[in-house]
Amino acid sequence: MAAGSDTREFIILATLAGLVAGALSMTASKYVSVSSQTDTEKAEIAREKIELKEMPKLELLELAGIYEKRGLKKETALQVAKEFTEKDALAAHVRDELGIDEITPTKPIQAALASGAAFVVGGSLPLVVTLFLPERSMEYTLYGSAIFSLMLLGIVAAKTGGSSIWKAIGRITFWGTLAMGASALVGYLFGMNM
Repeated sequence: MAAGSDTREFIILATLAGLVAGALSMTASKYVSVSSQTDTEKAEIAREKIELKEMPKLELLELAGIYEKRGLKKETALQVAKEFTEKDALAAHVRDELGIDEITPTKPIQAALASGAAFVVGGSLPLVVTLFLPERSMEYTLYGSAIFSLMLLGIVAAKTGGSSIWKAIGRITFWGTLAMGASALVGYLFGMNM
């Protein structure tokens, strides 16, 4: 918007609208995504319960086959499958066949709120820039502050994940610049100087 307008009020309004719309969009999309995942997992678990009830021997062999593919000898895999089945057949199949971690079930509302809050935190920087920094070079100031912020996030993500800091900074700077450049081009092409 800074590329398509030269008035601070319009830029502030557009930034605020983008912040609210983005936060709501991220919150809603994360809720829908995690809820869908939860529904799918529940359906898979229900189907597994039926299979365990209707064909327990076949399910035991299926579980043994999974352990055998992971490197156990055939006899050992069958013994492990029998022991897990005796303890809790459903838990073994959910964990090892379906790959679902029942210990930490998905929480759609928590994920949605975290996603929305993260967007608000990240989207607040452009709002602060539009409120307090000079209009004269707004698009460059916004770009610089956004890239600086993205670089900091890249460093945090790299440190947290134990990966290369420079790789994270390069990736986030490239994609952030590409996204902002495309957005600025749209603002410039379709914007009106007010």
